[in-house]
Amino acid sequence: MSAPVITESDMLVLQHQQNTGQSPCKTHEEKKLPQHPSQWKPSFHVTAPAGWMNDPSGLGYDPGTGLYHLSFQWNPHGNDWGNMSWGHATSPDLVSWKTSTDPILTPSAEYDRLGVFTGCLQPTDISRQPGALTIIYTSVRHLPIHYTLPYTRGSETLSLAVSQDGGETWERQDCNPVLTGPPSHLNVTGWRDPYLTTWADGPLSKHTPSTLYGFISGGIANKTPTVFVYTVQATDLTKWDFIGPLMDVGLNLRPSRWSGDYGVNWEVVNLMTLSNDTGISRDFIIMGAEGCVPLDSSNQDGVQDARQKRVARAQLWMSIKSNGEKKSTSIDSPLASYAFSGIFDHGCYYAANSFYDPQTSQHIVYGWITEEDLSDSLRHRQGFSGLVSLPRVVGLMTLKNVKRARISQLSSITSLDAVPDARGTFTIHTMKISPDSRLTRLRQSARESHLAGIPLSTSPSQSAMLLGTSKWEINAEFSVSKSCARVGIKIPHTSDGQDCTTLSWDPRSETFEIHRPLINNTEVNHGYETAPHTLFTFLNEHGEEAEETLRVHAYFDASVLEVFVNDRTVISTRIYHPADHCLGPLFFAESDAGANDEQPAAVLERASIWDGLGV
Repeated sequence: MSAPVITESDMLVLQHQQNTGQSPCKTHEEKKLPQHPSQWKPSFHVTAPAGWMNDPSGLGYDPGTGLYHLSFQWNPHGNDWGNMSWGHATSPDLVSWKTSTDPILTPSAEYDRLGVFTGCLQPTDISRQPGALTIIYTSVRHLPIHYTLPYTRGSETLSLAVSQDGGETWERQDCNPVLTGPPSHLNVTGWRDPYLTTWADGPLSKHTPSTLYGFISGGIANKTPTVFVYTVQATDLTKWDFIGPLMDVGLNLRPSRWSGDYGVNWEVVNLMTLSNDTGISRDFIIMGAEGCVPLDSSNQDGVQDARQKRVARAQLWMSIKSNGEKKSTSIDSPLASYAFSGIFDHGCYYAANSFYDPQTSQHIVYGWITEEDLSDSLRHRQGFSGLVSLPRVVGLMTLKNVKRARISQLSSITSLDAVPDARGTFTIHTMKISPDSRLTRLRQSARESHLAGIPLSTSPSQSAMLLGTSKWEINAEFSVSKSCARVGIKIPHTSDGQDCTTLSWDPRSETFEIHRPLINNTEVNHGYETAPHTLFTFLNEHGEEAEETLRVHAYFDASVLEVFVNDRTVISTRIYHPADHCLGPLFFAESDAGANDEQPAAVLERASIWDGLGV
């Protein structure tokens, strides 16, 4: 392709940088927000037609129509939580979506008159009609429901709806509700969000490999968050039999900063068995954790961590080990034990839900990206609240011949399973989280640019401005020297360089951060996002040590930023800025004080930029 043209606005950014010697991003400059911020509504993320939305639900693939289904919690009557119904969208490729203007299920039956809550999709129905689809959902007839309140029996029940026409229309079943509440002998904190799965190492799978398990998420009061596990008849989805709680991890388990706080109540728990290329597998659960202990307050240049102003919850994952065939006489003995755990997303992302995609033989995860960083008045003015994330593929990441991490002892990183080998190194297993490869279809009309082999210093790279829209993708790879104090990418939002979003890694603290521009102290939470992240050093076949590169893959869509770091650390956040475009990117690295300036702090090994993403 031809060389990019440097525009007048590009020169202003670079001139500002050269004349002042400053980073081209003043993080404390306040700007007025737009009166009608419709520009913040994304275009290639799934949103509701209008109003409030939250949990993705009813995910799956229909082989009869060749379409993917994605439903979501939706209030079709307003821009606050309430009137919980199911919105619905379909797609042939997980990229281009057709969203229905009307909900497919509304709170209209006696047993769900106060809400059609989160649930799952099964491509078969209770009468085994070929081509039928079944929704299994939480039907609600009493509010409020919250883990901090005494649980009201009968408030949450389990119900089914069936479609015979590829998801166009749905009929509730006469047998509803098929379960009228949690096991009667347990005092629970919640009981909702049904999910169906197979489990090769499940307690009944040894004798019946095709066993279908039903998960209902919640917790046991004053004891542990957990999943209530049932066996489900695959030929009759109305038949659920309780076999016990999945886990007993106690209240507010927090193994380390690498794993998060597992709270007191779980929501939308999914189980999946993930394998690597050699056939090694691990069982994982992904859960939303409620009741996390609030973080200690901390300031950085007067700016708080973004989580300080958000609900005390977290989106986490955990590797579990089946306790094998259930031999205990107590139905309340846990079916699995804790192995290791991590954070699925470190930002404003919650209620992750998943499905197994038979087209790609992969597990696909969607989550709810919230609008909680906006004041209610500004959120109401923009006319919508919340959206569904881009599709993520999860797998088992296996790294061999690992010698060490950048700073931390491997044994202290609780998001890893580190197995020693004969060479004195380790084989590491953890969860791999990557953007779905089909998202490359968003690039078809985008302007594409590539950079490679650029030594980086404190002054950001003076490359031509390769961005001009607010819909872009950047995939960059850095080699990071031992003297590097900070390395990353700056995205200016204004031609004078006063406001920018900065993605950076601090090797000394092993922390990846996203700093957002300060806009309005009263209407926007502009705190910075943080995630623990390290790089591993490997021993090659010649006995030489080499550290992996830092890989940063980011997508931006109007106000939504999703960042994947080395396919194992993910942060989703919102950038609310009055400008409707971005400039840059500017790549930079900073050296430790007293470091030898002859060697660059980092090298941009490669970067690809796509500007103007769209369907």
